[in-house]
Amino acid sequence: MRLWLGLALLAALGLGAAAAPLVQALLGHDPFAPDLFSRFGAGSAAHPLGTDELGRDVLLRLLFGARVSLAVGVAVALGATGLGTLVGLVAAWRGGWVDAVLMRLADGLLALPALPLLVVLAAVDTGRFGLPRGEAAADIARIVLILVAFGWVGVARLARAAALTQFNLDYVAAARVSGASEARVLWRHVLPNIAGPVSVAAALAVAGAILAESTLSFLGLGIQPPAPSWGNMLSNAQEMVFAAPMGAVWPGLAILAAVAGCTLVADGVRRG
Repeated sequence: MRLWLGLALLAALGLGAAAAPLVQALLGHDPFAPDLFSRFGAGSAAHPLGTDELGRDVLLRLLFGARVSLAVGVAVALGATGLGTLVGLVAAWRGGWVDAVLMRLADGLLALPALPLLVVLAAVDTGRFGLPRGEAAADIARIVLILVAFGWVGVARLARAAALTQFNLDYVAAARVSGASEARVLWRHVLPNIAGPVSVAAALAVAGAILAESTLSFLGLGIQPPAPSWGNMLSNAQEMVFAAPMGAVWPGLAILAAVAGCTLVADGVRRG
């Protein structure tokens, strides 16, 4: 039940993000262009969720923001899960000094204060290194790289522990005795049997990445306006939170739904 409820929440958000251009065509508004004569408009047929502090349609910005926030979450989860699983498998397979070096590296990254370090890295002016900043694609790539650089650690430790358990089971020894190569043992035998816990970690990684991106964007260090994300929508609404509270409620609810969906999926996979 939890798995299906989580999948339904994520599917609804994904469909909304995919349908954003279609909704824009139906409503006939530009979600990026301000209209100061329509500031803080109430919900209507033309603007179902009203307008924000610059007169932009809130529903359209939520949908286009979903494209950004969900893209960051999925990209970070794929990158961190892939890298972490690879590191964990190699550490468990090779053992010895390889295992020691990789796990001490992971321990060192775990010991660092994550949020302050993310804030410092996100605040680095990439323009000084000849890299673009302020463009949505460049901002997304920058945030994804930063989050993947620190997000793989938990997955690596989980994958290593699960792989060590599998390597000690008889079926792995039987596969080796039968002449299976080490690559085949890893790919066909060990990896499928650690997919369960890794899948749980991947689902939680999506939620963590969405929260991290929203936090950085809320602080003005993530996705930069006019490109919408749920985090910078919250940031823009904070100064008028008492005069126009719905400007903060809608992106907050979107973040809540995404994180709840990922958590329910992770819990469903774990229980299943």
